[in-house]
Amino acid sequence: MKYRYNSRTQGGELQTGFVEAVNREAASNILVGHELFLLSLEEAEGKKWYDFFIDFVNRVKPTDLMVFTRQFATLLDAKISLADSLKNLYKQTRNTILKEAISEISSDVDSGLSLSQSMDRHSNIFSDFFISMVRSAEVTGRLEESIGFMADYLEKEVGLLSRVRNALIYPIVVLVLFFIVAGIMIGVVFPQLAPIFAESGSQLPFVTKILLTSGTFISNWWFSILLIILVFAVMIIDYLRTSEGKAVLDDLRVRLPIIRGLYKKLYVARFAESASVLLKGGIPVAQTLEISGHAIGSIIYRELLHEVAESVRGGQLMSQAIAEHEDFFPPLVHQMISVGESTGKLEELLARISSFYTREVDDSVSNLVELIQPALMVVIGVLVGILFAAVLLPIYQLSQSF
Repeated sequence: MKYRYNSRTQGGELQTGFVEAVNREAASNILVGHELFLLSLEEAEGKKWYDFFIDFVNRVKPTDLMVFTRQFATLLDAKISLADSLKNLYKQTRNTILKEAISEISSDVDSGLSLSQSMDRHSNIFSDFFISMVRSAEVTGRLEESIGFMADYLEKEVGLLSRVRNALIYPIVVLVLFFIVAGIMIGVVFPQLAPIFAESGSQLPFVTKILLTSGTFISNWWFSILLIILVFAVMIIDYLRTSEGKAVLDDLRVRLPIIRGLYKKLYVARFAESASVLLKGGIPVAQTLEISGHAIGSIIYRELLHEVAESVRGGQLMSQAIAEHEDFFPPLVHQMISVGESTGKLEELLARISSFYTREVDDSVSNLVELIQPALMVVIGVLVGILFAAVLLPIYQLSQSF
């Protein structure tokens, strides 16, 4: 749960921000632990439906975030302090929104907040996965390693997005043009042809009847249809931003036939990387599992890993507990973890799991990109064929009747 606070530092400086905790008392303890004097602490209001559009306008492009993260990783690797790194990044960043966010993060860090808490105040820029990885790194003291991992991850993500975007440009342009032409024909042309077809008295094809009825309906009620679509879209967006909506979306990602394999591999790779970093930092296995669950970015996997952590506390090995969830963790995962437990090289085996499934994700995305373009072209061809058949078949019947 997120709380909004007003406080003063030991130097008397007024500080306002957000803190995430399980309850109000825990939030108070976190802030007091950072030597802040609380003035007020209130539960933050949930986001409104229109916040989606505000966040879209005030967004930071993935490329800008990728460059920021890579520069951040480079500065930390050079053993430059966190405060100085943020100040250097502020000078180098060109995106005004990101530049302002870095300035606020730098001020928060100087005031005593952790980097993850400071980034959490800018959740429209930094994803839950990003913030969770930073939070995990703060526990282990391996911040530069985690930021380097995030830089690599974002570079791969931007590269994949670029490939998908380039593959979709031509089909999408053709698809948009098709729907424009189809809309004009169904909403304007077909209603004018309806009296001609009616006078002929011939039996119209089923497809033509559907398009004629649709055209008449759309031409009479187009404004109401558009309004209903907009209201429905806003309701869906608002629902997906709630905790229940996010859980439903996560569930769909791991159950839909085409994409479930991709997302399972992605989540397993994230889990293995995060767990490897935490174990190298000396974090106990059960706590590692819980922290990794938050770093994955999936509510489903977070709950599963919490169950696995409880099983580990009860005396089970990690490999045995994970083996009970083969629908979400492939057999290879618990087999390699079992080898790591028996050889004492668990963190090394987890790193190998992450590397393996990261390559699997890259291959899966490449295959999907190659299939998207021809699949869309086939769909467009079928739709064009149906549209032309609906127009030409009744015209052919009319010509035959004379």
